[in-house]
Amino acid sequence: MCYESQRKSPGKLVNVSGPWYNFRMTQNWFKYTYVCSICDALIEITNKTNVYKPHVCCDHEAIWLSVVNATIQPTNERNTMETTDTFGATVTPMVPESYDANVLVTYKDITNGVTTYPTIKVNDLEWKLDNYRRNSDELRKSRGLINGLSEQVSEWADPNYDKEEVLIALCEYFGINPTREVEFTATVEISGTIQVPFNEVEDFDLDDHLSDNLSIDFNHGDSELSDWTINYSQVQ
Repeated sequence: MCYESQRKSPGKLVNVSGPWYNFRMTQNWFKYTYVCSICDALIEITNKTNVYKPHVCCDHEAIWLSVVNATIQPTNERNTMETTDTFGATVTPMVPESYDANVLVTYKDITNGVTTYPTIKVNDLEWKLDNYRRNSDELRKSRGLINGLSEQVSEWADPNYDKEEVLIALCEYFGINPTREVEFTATVEISGTIQVPFNEVEDFDLDDHLSDNLSIDFNHGDSELSDWTINYSQVQ
């Protein structure tokens, strides 16, 4: 406050920034809470106007969580809150003493230009924010690859590069390892034993038994057996 304003003041000035409050200067305050979907920052803004205003963080509009009346009623009692080198300011701890992930919160959501105010649990909101952050990271990574691809294309256009070299360079640039399907044929010879009743040995049909009970398959996810047949079998 300038000296001229202080000299013309009608009454005694009272400090309202410390633990003592002026009865005559009580006004309504409203605390708006936002969260950034990029860096997960929790943002609290207190003002005198109970009118929603968008808040931008990390070049994106932060998600509005809630608004509450934050008016501090005047009192003659001294604030007993212990502070350490904070010069009277209230410092919000990094980790809250109590945290309930099942609390319901209402936030502002704008999808395709349509504004809604869904109410969900905090843990569900955390999951959505984590997905937003992952998607944003992937988007930034993809944009970086696309921007750098123009320089690589100019280099690969050199006639000294053949098709195979360009394909290998593309795979290395995007960090991928594509596969190609190849066909094969193989001959497998098996042997084993079967417990056959003594009175059925002469009439035992090994081909039918193997066709009904023998199975051949791969134990590898990238391999697939399309067909197999039994060409010859013999009981010894």
